[in-house]
Amino acid sequence: MGAAGGRAVHSPSKRVEAGPLKRAPVSKPTFTLSQVKKEIPRHCFQRSVIRSFSYVVCDLTIVTLLYYVAKSYIPMLPPSLSCLAWPVYWGLQGCILTGVWVIAHECGHHAFSDYQWLDDTVGYILHSALLVPYFSWKYSHRRHHSNTGSLEKDEVFVPIEKAGVRWYSKYLNNPPGRILSLFITLTLGWPLYLAFNVSGRHYDRFACHYDPKSPIYSDRERLQILITDAGILAVTYGLYRLVLAKGLAWVLCVYGGPLLVVNGFLVLITFLQHTHPSLPHYDSSEWDWLRGALATVDRDYGILNKVFHHITDTHVTHHLFSTVPHYHAEEATRAIKPILGEYYQYDGTSIFKTMYRETKECIYVERDEGEDQNKGVFWYKNKL
Repeated sequence: MGAAGGRAVHSPSKRVEAGPLKRAPVSKPTFTLSQVKKEIPRHCFQRSVIRSFSYVVCDLTIVTLLYYVAKSYIPMLPPSLSCLAWPVYWGLQGCILTGVWVIAHECGHHAFSDYQWLDDTVGYILHSALLVPYFSWKYSHRRHHSNTGSLEKDEVFVPIEKAGVRWYSKYLNNPPGRILSLFITLTLGWPLYLAFNVSGRHYDRFACHYDPKSPIYSDRERLQILITDAGILAVTYGLYRLVLAKGLAWVLCVYGGPLLVVNGFLVLITFLQHTHPSLPHYDSSEWDWLRGALATVDRDYGILNKVFHHITDTHVTHHLFSTVPHYHAEEATRAIKPILGEYYQYDGTSIFKTMYRETKECIYVERDEGEDQNKGVFWYKNKL
């Protein structure tokens, strides 16, 4: 995991303010990954099939109950009230299904059980039901974990340098423009990333999560991409049959609305975990795995932290030790915070405030002016 070390842009004791957090230190940590791991109680790495499945059963039970209430009672309401009730259902159901999505994501990290085949089976079923290409995303997401914070090799939400800012960005650098950008990102960001690699790593040719020949994947992974596509096609066909039987409006209300909420949350969560004025990014001259893994921030989503199985407020731990099950992640985070010190980043600012603030403050990255010692360290800037 070693790479060019270099000296810090700002020493841990003299860091420059950047938004609500000081800039994270960028010098090579004095601790190692194995030293951090020793701080975590051993049982935090133990995966229980029964306990993991208990969360699946709990989430799916709530999903079923919400669906039953929605289909049974919302149609009985007056039109004016049903127009309000459906969005409430979408929000509630979307939050619970985001938790289901997180469990499937854990399967991709082999954090669900000790059996890889079981993890892949559960993850494949749950993700396919949410129109997520399980194996395709599992492999691209694995590469994100292997290259976090790298400007050249990270897979998603890769920041651009100032020279790469689009001509129209200056017209969006205002409150209405930022709100529009956020809306497009949260509604279309996920399908655009999967289909066209929007906001993803640069490849020399077209990259797509549904294409087995995509440059994202190695030859040994291509068959599983086809299996993934088969799962998506099967669910899509099932939805088509539902449309024929129940009508398009019914399917959109019962399934489409919650799915839109799920997609919005997973984009928002990922965006806010890796986009913050305090977080550095590195080019190949400076990047190493440990500092890259530490270039993420934990956020506070209130009660949704629990609903989302703590993917939101224990993400630093997740990047360091991705096989830790979510039900041990809080304890593991508490254990490593003392040794991480200022390398641990947490922002408890309201999510509604930060989603706008980061859209405003984090437009592109560049080196600090006059810095010769760490030319490979980049920070978010917003001056167009």
